[in-house]
Amino acid sequence: MTTTPEIDDAAVRLSTAPEPVGPLRSRQLLAPLRRTWRQLTSMRTALQLLFLLALGAIPGGFLPQRSLNPVRVNEYKAQHPGLAPWLDRLSLFDVFAAPWFAAVYLLLFVSLAGCLVPRIRLHARALRKPPPQAPGTLTRLPVSGSWETDASVEEVLEAARRALRSGRWRAVRRGNAVSAEKGYLRETGNLIFHVSLVVLLVGIAVGAFYGFKGTVLVKEGTGFANAVLNFDDIHPGRRFTEGSLVPLHFTLDDFRATYGEDGKARTFDAKVRFAPNADAPLRPYDIRVNHPLHVGAAKVYLLGHGYAPRVVVRDVDGTVAFDQTVPCLPQDTKFVSNCTIKVPDTRGQQIAFDGVFTPTTVQDPATGRVTSTHPAAQSPALTVVGFRGDLGIDAGVPGSVYTLDRRRLTPIDSGKAHLLATGQSWQLPGGGSITFVDTTEWATFQVTQDPGKGIALLASCGIVLGLCLSLFIRRRRLWVRAVPAGDGTGTPRTVVEVGGLARTDPDTFAAEFEELTGRLREKIPPREADKE
Repeated sequence: MTTTPEIDDAAVRLSTAPEPVGPLRSRQLLAPLRRTWRQLTSMRTALQLLFLLALGAIPGGFLPQRSLNPVRVNEYKAQHPGLAPWLDRLSLFDVFAAPWFAAVYLLLFVSLAGCLVPRIRLHARALRKPPPQAPGTLTRLPVSGSWETDASVEEVLEAARRALRSGRWRAVRRGNAVSAEKGYLRETGNLIFHVSLVVLLVGIAVGAFYGFKGTVLVKEGTGFANAVLNFDDIHPGRRFTEGSLVPLHFTLDDFRATYGEDGKARTFDAKVRFAPNADAPLRPYDIRVNHPLHVGAAKVYLLGHGYAPRVVVRDVDGTVAFDQTVPCLPQDTKFVSNCTIKVPDTRGQQIAFDGVFTPTTVQDPATGRVTSTHPAAQSPALTVVGFRGDLGIDAGVPGSVYTLDRRRLTPIDSGKAHLLATGQSWQLPGGGSITFVDTTEWATFQVTQDPGKGIALLASCGIVLGLCLSLFIRRRRLWVRAVPAGDGTGTPRTVVEVGGLARTDPDTFAAEFEELTGRLREKIPPREADKE
């Protein structure tokens, strides 16, 4: 009968057979994930991600953004046809909704949350711990002092404990010493700051998911109702529902802008009448820069403005075929503006005009070129080039009201430009006319609803509070020891030793230590011999 020899553990370890997967192998497989998690949740990584987030937001301050002013984005694309497509591919015209910005944002949120949870746990544990025991030799501390008193050890320690607690120190007695500590709110403020930063990110995320932004151009004398179909451009959140829009409406009665002699804008004022719902009466309000209209959860901001000349176009038989104000888009700081006039309802061929509006018109007598020298409408004029043909409106193909498709159009009067001052007309060859009647203005408004603004406000207050606590509160420790002195044959006396330590700003703590020592001497008076 044969017996199976026992297998030695060492022999198993030296075997060439594959090692079974066990707890050790699992830990080895998870080690890279743990290292990655520790790296991601370190404060250094959080600071780097915060720097990247700030760096990524820089293009949003230099380039026009679709969420704020889509008209300026289109103007930038027209002025930079080579560069603009590349910037658009990188989402630089919509920085704060770009995938790369969202990725950095999400990583920053995870990093801050991951590094804050253990810090909060450690801080809560430290708050429950009593101050540390007194060191063996207090004289080795940065600041220290001692004196003798006739009070007993018990009296000295009790008086020191009461005096320190009255000064809002955490003081406990341990043996022949009192340990005291102050300044835990410094670390608390640090945590409040970082937690508030996370809450701020949450508030921004809530606004991005459930918020809404829409821009609309409103001409003087016309109104607007807060419905999705009435906006020129919208940016709803991913979880936004149309039913959450505030049912406000308003009418732009008058827009006024003032300028200095150098052409720089001074004031913008949009006088509107608004109502929070369909049944409420209209109320007046002036929408100005940094003074939006508040209606419930919605805000109406004034973004931009321009001119809208009133134009009357007559058909070949003299009937009015077009009588409207046409918004012109400004192209420079002097408000030289482009506009398009389309007249589809005519008895003959459809008519269209490319127009250039100049608020303070100056014409070069040599070249005939027209420009504007000031943004205010001091001598307005409209320069138009006429076309006849098919506007393509009946084809069902969507097009912009600000551009003109000339592929099926024939220039009128060989494409010659005609300058019209206020009240002047151009009699079109073949019949009909166009008259520049007067000048009105338009304004662009942005209606926003941000449900995360309350969270963001609370977080901002927490950030300020946390910074104040972190900057102005100092962490320091103090120990008071009382030991009997003498050989026991004379008058009993006690040696009082005081020592302190500050983690930050030691020079300021030296002055505070002197003040504390003075108060302790008042509670625990020195012997008469020491006073002398």
